[in-house]
Amino acid sequence: MVDRRRPSNATEVSLAERLAFERLLGDLSALFANLPPERVIAEIEAALARLVDFLGFDRSSFGEFRDEDSPIEVLCSVARNGIETTPLGVGLPLPWYFGALRSGQLLVLPDLPADLPPEAEIEAEFSRQSGLRSNLSIPLRVGGRVMGVIAFSAFHRTRAWPEDLIVRLKIVGEVFAQALARSRRETELAAALAEITRLKERLEAENSYLRQSGCARPAQMLASRSPRFNQVLDEIAQAAPTNATVLLLGETGTGKEVLADTLHALSQRRERPLIKVNCAALPASLIETELFGREKGAYTGALARQPGRFELADGGSLFLDEVGELPLELQAKLLRVLQDGVFERVGGTRTIRVDVRLIAATNRNLARAVQAGGFREDLFYRLNVFPVTLPPLRERREDIPWLAWEFIKHFSDSMGKPIEHVAEDSMQALLDYHWPGNVRELRNLIERAMILARGPTLHVALECAPATTTRPTATDTLADNERAHILQILEQTHWRIRGAGGAAERLGLKPTTLESRMKRLGLSRSG
Repeated sequence: MVDRRRPSNATEVSLAERLAFERLLGDLSALFANLPPERVIAEIEAALARLVDFLGFDRSSFGEFRDEDSPIEVLCSVARNGIETTPLGVGLPLPWYFGALRSGQLLVLPDLPADLPPEAEIEAEFSRQSGLRSNLSIPLRVGGRVMGVIAFSAFHRTRAWPEDLIVRLKIVGEVFAQALARSRRETELAAALAEITRLKERLEAENSYLRQSGCARPAQMLASRSPRFNQVLDEIAQAAPTNATVLLLGETGTGKEVLADTLHALSQRRERPLIKVNCAALPASLIETELFGREKGAYTGALARQPGRFELADGGSLFLDEVGELPLELQAKLLRVLQDGVFERVGGTRTIRVDVRLIAATNRNLARAVQAGGFREDLFYRLNVFPVTLPPLRERREDIPWLAWEFIKHFSDSMGKPIEHVAEDSMQALLDYHWPGNVRELRNLIERAMILARGPTLHVALECAPATTTRPTATDTLADNERAHILQILEQTHWRIRGAGGAAERLGLKPTTLESRMKRLGLSRSG
């Protein structure tokens, strides 16, 4: 915290003034409790104007860090007569100032530019040119992340910042930040539901075309050199013509989604859609709406009736990826659909009946999750009708050269880089590696090598530890291996999850999926 407060000769704030400020805090808290998203920014600006007038500041501004890599965006700013407001949009180029705030530092600067450290040369020049005399800037956290800043400035004279005032202003800022975060979530929810509507229309048009033309999607036939994987393909072929629920088990990256595509393509439902839902990639508040839909007015922002994924998959198949991450409160509703084929939309009372073939997948040990109380036993048995376990890539090494060349051909076509050979040491390294990320990791490694390729011979660099030091032991569980691999990648990326080169990209996962798994596995930088 940068705190350069000096003793103030000002008289103590009167009891009446304190009470008036407490009333103001209460009014603001009540105002922002259930504010519609479209009014949040305007009401924050109005509240800043009240604070400037009540406390005698010259200017106050509120800004947002959209994510970890983007600069701050000034959303609103108010000022007294004769003082310019802070320009809206991307913040001014003040690297020390915004860097400190992004890291969570409270900046208390009563005498500018004297209170600035030597490295804040740009900020010192800015304060001299603008006439800024004092500044208080408070970083605001939501969900453990600094998502915004509230700032107060004085231009006509220096100003002290008493501790009790800072505490109250921080409370005000947190009220604003929570309201903004809630409005962002509701806006994203509305956008997600609109996207579902768009997908529904596209799928209906595709299905209409297929019915009119009498065409059926050709089955995606997989091939393998591995006896174990060929046995899996035989099991998929036997299960495909039935309506039995299939549970695909295996480590992350083993190809469960590809097998779900194949299973549906070989089934009698192939002319109807295969709808996919990643249960780990959606917040708990959104999963129920995604699966079962919602009625108009079910919650704030629900402006129209929206069908869910079960309705879109009616007559076809529904693929629930990472089904082990489904919240307990929704497992009972899923069980009812599997047993009776009926459900109600969120906020609705009308019972909807569907005919859906369910394909589920997980890399978790659901039997253990049942014992630990994290998964319903009756739902487990309902899903476990026809379990298929996919072998990890390290147990089907016969497929590694073939898969590598399949990926090379794919990227060669898209990148325009003809490859004639794979370096012998590279192919041997691929064969020796233990592949914690399985086929997905192999694909990512080949793609990276293709990007760097400069000639007809492909060289593949493995940046991980040798297989002799990282190979799982017989006593390791799937969760142990997953945790160790994710931890290794997090350390290599210095715990940066998002963005190019981040842990999520390295693992071939969405950032939200990785964060969910880190929480489940108890992985945190502090821990």
